[in-house]
Amino acid sequence: MAFNSPPVLTAWASIVGPREGDGPWGHDFDWIMEDYLFGEQTWEKAESKMLRETVKHAISKRNFEPADVELLVAGDLLNQLVSSNFAARELSIPFLGLYGACSTMAESLIVSSMLMDGGFFAKTVAAACSHHYTAERQFRFPTEQGVQKAPSSQWTATAAGAVLLESIGVGPRITAATIGKVVDMGQKDASDMGSAMAPAAADTIKTHFQDLNLPTDYYDLVVTGDLGKVGMALAQQLFVRDGLTPQPNYSDCGVLLFDESQEVFSGGSGCGCSACVLCGPLLKKMLAGDFKRLLFVATGALMSPTSSFQGESIPGIAHAVAIEN
Repeated sequence: MAFNSPPVLTAWASIVGPREGDGPWGHDFDWIMEDYLFGEQTWEKAESKMLRETVKHAISKRNFEPADVELLVAGDLLNQLVSSNFAARELSIPFLGLYGACSTMAESLIVSSMLMDGGFFAKTVAAACSHHYTAERQFRFPTEQGVQKAPSSQWTATAAGAVLLESIGVGPRITAATIGKVVDMGQKDASDMGSAMAPAAADTIKTHFQDLNLPTDYYDLVVTGDLGKVGMALAQQLFVRDGLTPQPNYSDCGVLLFDESQEVFSGGSGCGCSACVLCGPLLKKMLAGDFKRLLFVATGALMSPTSSFQGESIPGIAHAVAIEN
């Protein structure tokens, strides 16, 4: 999809947890939480508050109130999207909830852009969030058990990102997007989601360049999220197969968010990982002129605890969003 009236990213915000704030980009986030409860009684309530406050902070940069926003498009990892639903309840903005696992930030940007390009809305917010401890409780094991993790596993980020999109204004624009297909290569190891998602990322990136007839060095940076170190290495091999190397310049949000000393195994994951990296360092670097063209490719492992218990493989998805200055 190439947009006739590209939406403008006029403001954005990010909130992250303590560990994420200790990473290499801590100074690029708007708010670093002191602890994982964020003044609430449960991790789930903390996650919803994190999303709510990120949305409010983003729109406040344009001196807007929630009532000025016509649509909120957001999602998270929890059953029935409770974090996003309850945040929308407090914000009282017309709301579309999305689930794309860790690809949700790209999905929310695409849906918002389509609705704005169609002329239905002039101001929308696209957002996503995740919380390490809520995701561990739902998808894996209670953290109190201290289960040993595999080196290929990833650390679900405690983070949220929100972008204010306007039909007119100053800022980077979403010029095009590619909706990905579900790709499943039969990988069943829930502790290696990066390998499960990498084929979907490669497929979407290849399709994006082919559909728009772009040279492979068109973008200054192509960033996936969140494959981690294992999935990123596999994706790079798939790029070689598809003729996408040595360009594009490539990295991964799951690798960027943390540094080697933080013991996060293969890297970061979760809806909030790519959301906060985009709404923190990446868009900040775009404003500084470090690069002008970004292809943001958020990836998701479309699994559930029930599907894993039933022996199902892990389908992957990836959506690509072209952001240009």
